[in-house]
Amino acid sequence: MTKPAARQPLRRNARSNRARILATARRELGQNPDITLEELARASGVVRRTLFGHFPGRDALLEALAEEASETLRSALTAGARPAEPAERALAHFVFSMWPVGDRYRMLLALARRDLGVERVAEILAPARAEAAAILERGQRDGVFPAHLPPAVLSAGLEAMTVALLEAVNTGELDDEGAPVAVAVLVAAGVPEDKARRVVDDVASVVLPEAPTPE
Repeated sequence: MTKPAARQPLRRNARSNRARILATARRELGQNPDITLEELARASGVVRRTLFGHFPGRDALLEALAEEASETLRSALTAGARPAEPAERALAHFVFSMWPVGDRYRMLLALARRDLGVERVAEILAPARAEAAAILERGQRDGVFPAHLPPAVLSAGLEAMTVALLEAVNTGELDDEGAPVAVAVLVAAGVPEDKARRVVDDVASVVLPEAPTPE
């Protein structure tokens, strides 16, 4: 009669181990896509057998990360969608919603080179890329963004810049906050800097939590 009570902590421990392995894999694979499963197990603080108990091989681990990233990106897109707002504000909201999941994004791009494959990564990132291109297209149509590049091409350039800014955060060259990145994206999209800063400040006041008031 005591068996069910004894198994419950093991199930909680298993979930905790799985979550820790995935979190470690996101971090480590973003820095070194060639890291081995043995190295990941050590970095996660688990033995090799525990890691393989959750993920029988590298492919299984990477697919779990891909699914997790896909769900997170879709949730972020839903939370950040502002189809009724002016395009420059919609783009700022998009950046603020995507920035917290940027490491997953960067990790996927790193894995595209050898593991998941470019097509699988493109499938996962397609909703985010389509949303960015749609915002840019709307902004070009409304005269908010210049139409010197097709929306999809401009979106790809902004994506590459954002990934570079994520790398700068990881090296300590840039603070880990979304506002400077949102300004950079709007300016790169063709919004004058003064206007971009005003838009981002206004959007940030809505989407970022307020700092606690000192007592």
